[in-house]
Amino acid sequence: MILVLWDIDRTLVYTGDTDRLVYRELFEEVVGRPAERLPERGTGVTMPLAAKELLRANAVEPERIEELAQHIVQRMPEQLALHHRELVRTGQVMPGARAALAAVQQDSRFVPTVVTGNLRGSAEVKLRTFELDEYLDLDIGGYASEDPHRPALVRVAQEKASARYRQVFAKHSTVIIGDSLEDVRTGREGGAHVIGVASGTNSADALRCAGASHVISDLTDSQGLLSLIGQVSAAPE
Repeated sequence: MILVLWDIDRTLVYTGDTDRLVYRELFEEVVGRPAERLPERGTGVTMPLAAKELLRANAVEPERIEELAQHIVQRMPEQLALHHRELVRTGQVMPGARAALAAVQQDSRFVPTVVTGNLRGSAEVKLRTFELDEYLDLDIGGYASEDPHRPALVRVAQEKASARYRQVFAKHSTVIIGDSLEDVRTGREGGAHVIGVASGTNSADALRCAGASHVISDLTDSQGLLSLIGQVSAAPE
């Protein structure tokens, strides 16, 4: 079997400005003043690291950053859930994502889950809001709540899947599908092949140059995607 690790933001769903709204609200809540600068869009960096960068970028005292970042991270899933209507109003499922998820799930060769810079709670809010959670085994995913270093999450997911399915998952049997340069780095450093999807802020050329095994423009060709997953997993390590 092949472990298929889906990225979430800008690969499966687009959540508009809701994540940035949550950062803004929680910064003001824990620091006591508005944030002047917010995390960059579409980078794929994990939420714990983004929270620290948010504090640094807004001139919070260095000795307070670790503690305040922990407060922000602890509150993020709950705060995101409060904006369910905003997610529905301004967000969307990315083109072809639902059909692609269904095709991967229905193929007995594949074990679909996620590897994401989101905390598990935030990932679940987003996927359930858009009714995509049913296509994924979220219990074996790799989440930023488990390790802020995103490449480490590949091994986290591999170990969970290996225990559940009684098969050793390694690079030859693990594929990431994602839109960002961080997704590519996660695969290269963490031990997975990467299919880049040029649906985010990075171009197809940038994804190729970063080391993606294949790059597609979007997820609208489900059968083509299934073929690519098989090709990538069969490639030499």
